[in-house]
Amino acid sequence: MKQLFGLNKFILFILSVVSFSSCQKVVNIDLNSSAPQIVIEGEVSDLPGPYTVVLTKTVNYDQSNTFPPVQGASVTINDDAGNSELLTEASPGVYKTINLQGVVGRTYTLNVVADNKDYQAVSKLNSPVNIDTLVAENASGFGGGGGGGGNSGPKSKVVIAKFTDPIGVVNYYRFMESINGLTTTSINITSDNLRDGTLIEQRLRTNSDVKILPFDTVTVQLRSIDFGVFEYFRTFNRTGGGAFNSSTPANPSSNISNGALGYFSAYSVKSKSIVIQ
Repeated sequence: MKQLFGLNKFILFILSVVSFSSCQKVVNIDLNSSAPQIVIEGEVSDLPGPYTVVLTKTVNYDQSNTFPPVQGASVTINDDAGNSELLTEASPGVYKTINLQGVVGRTYTLNVVADNKDYQAVSKLNSPVNIDTLVAENASGFGGGGGGGGNSGPKSKVVIAKFTDPIGVVNYYRFMESINGLTTTSINITSDNLRDGTLIEQRLRTNSDVKILPFDTVTVQLRSIDFGVFEYFRTFNRTGGGAFNSSTPANPSSNISNGALGYFSAYSVKSKSIVIQ
């Protein structure tokens, strides 16, 4: 849940100052006088639950970076095998499952009723893909943790994940990287476009203030996501919300209906760790 909250706080500051689209419809947001909009962040995976859906509201750009929780909502998750669960509000704005278990191959539908409005999102839990190996090399100083450490002291490193893409299947991937148990907020995604069935090497970018040093333990999750979630993070990166913060603001594409911000993701995951030498 720490990871979900971390991304929530990271993206909402960006989303409060840009226009946003849901179902390809542009929603224009006035920086200092827009009405609060609901933000929905939910995930289901093939890992054991509970799974969490977080509901918050946006705030104006000139207000404090505190996002009010949406309480008292009805939140359900259904799958295409006939299973359904009404989530419990474990804390203000945080809704959790109890019995639901993500299963590879199933499609999950999130339904949220809040403030007399209905929101829906659909995501398929695709098959997992193994990480073949992780390697580390000296960072270049661009997107690799802030440079090589100068002439003195240990060199900062960057991790490269190598994996074999399944042939004949369209795949979309998201990488989550944690350093000594702390998950970074960097958004690393890729697809197998023009690389179907090949060995893919993904260099994992980190925030400029994050350094990977000798003796650190780095764990990488390779998440198999669907196209809608991939598009959300791809277009969000273009807003300047990614590691480089250099893009012109644009409209990220949400997979949630009725003008909600955020995303709902069903995914499978494989992980691997490396101790930096």
